[in-house]
Amino acid sequence: MMTMLVVAALRWVDTRPRVDSLTGQVHTDTRAGGASEADLCALEHALRLAGKLGGRCVAVTAGPAAAEEMLRQALAAGADEVLRIGSPSATDPALEDGAETARVLSAGLTARYGQVDLVVCGDHSIDRGTGSTPAHLAERLGAAQALGLLDLDTDVGGIGLRALRRLDGGRRESLAVPLPAVCSVEPTAVRLRRAALPAMLAARGAEIPHIAVDAGAGGTVGVKAVRPYRPRARVLPAPDGADARLRMLELTGALAERPPPRVVVPSTPAQAAEELLGYLREHGYLSEESDD
Repeated sequence: MMTMLVVAALRWVDTRPRVDSLTGQVHTDTRAGGASEADLCALEHALRLAGKLGGRCVAVTAGPAAAEEMLRQALAAGADEVLRIGSPSATDPALEDGAETARVLSAGLTARYGQVDLVVCGDHSIDRGTGSTPAHLAERLGAAQALGLLDLDTDVGGIGLRALRRLDGGRRESLAVPLPAVCSVEPTAVRLRRAALPAMLAARGAEIPHIAVDAGAGGTVGVKAVRPYRPRARVLPAPDGADARLRMLELTGALAERPPPRVVVPSTPAQAAEELLGYLREHGYLSEESDD
């Protein structure tokens, strides 16, 4: 009998990105990279399910070489094996979307392991947040899908999984998920276990397996250029007058008469309401007919 293979699909992201307020460009730092809370929850579910089903837990990511530190943390937490899948879209976010990530993951997993019994993902990533990758991955692997789960456990009969999903109005939905399957989980009360010190030291020098996947056949939309937003200029009439100083004063409105500010302290609610209605009538928001 073949050992069941449980895969934790992790996404390497910058947990503290910096966004340029002028251009909107996102600046990332590899020192702040890692897995999101949803992906850490998915890893813990994969470790638990692999232990209950007597299988192997593999942590995999489609990302650059900087993502290997995240995979070492998965090894320290108890993963039996890790794998990094490299592709052009894994290093260039402009070429990546949910469907492309699923293509890279399915191609790498199939080339490395063949049949995959269960894939557990986070419900969405913190950098894009579409949550479409698990659905695309299930379609490519020909597996059942159960998305946005609160809990995931083995079924009583031992032939599938039992899942709990959140519904509107505070309700819950219980699902029976057959295998093979792709499941995505929300970052709920499940937290990744604490790694032991010997496991952390052993994972620090571990070699991370890596395979490369060719670029897709196209279809993704790339960003050619990013420019700052420039609001349309307002066309104003030219000021009158031959003197430059007078024209400048007219442009700035320095000579315009404005009523001085008035502080009103009404003694009763009726006086306060009358003051408010008078202000609205004075500025054209109310008419005498509307008062009646």
